[in-house]
Amino acid sequence: MIERSLVLLKPDAVQRGLMGKIICRFEDAGLKAVGVKMVWVKTEFAQKHYAAHLEKSFYPGLEKMITEGPVLALVLEGLHAVETVRKMVGPTEPKTAAPGTIRGDFAHHSYEYTDKKGIAIKNLIHASGNIAEAKEEIKLWFEDKELHTYETVHEKHVF
Repeated sequence: MIERSLVLLKPDAVQRGLMGKIICRFEDAGLKAVGVKMVWVKTEFAQKHYAAHLEKSFYPGLEKMITEGPVLALVLEGLHAVETVRKMVGPTEPKTAAPGTIRGDFAHHSYEYTDKKGIAIKNLIHASGNIAEAKEEIKLWFEDKELHTYETVHEKHVF
């Protein structure tokens, strides 16, 4: 039940100065950062991360967006981390994300708007979709030596 999830604060989150606010939400929910680094994503790496989308019509815009500025990559750990992070992040389309979710509070793009403009949706954040995906993504983004183990006060009260 203790899981790890990959979270990427995309260039729009970094550029808007939302990193601290977003990380704080995860920590407030009892998740801990066991890996953190800032990366300027290159085209080849974007193609590895988004391999499932390479042939889709929206991929060129997605690649352009993820490579336009630095990304803050995090590995978050905690009880049901993958599911918890996904709930906190909200749906992919910010317009449909409920208030209280990260996308619902900080992003407002819609597919209608971005499709009309021919750009990728600015939705601030990527979060692993399931446990298997999280394991693969973490291996892609982090070396084992970049991941840390430590105990938080929260863990002493929950576990």
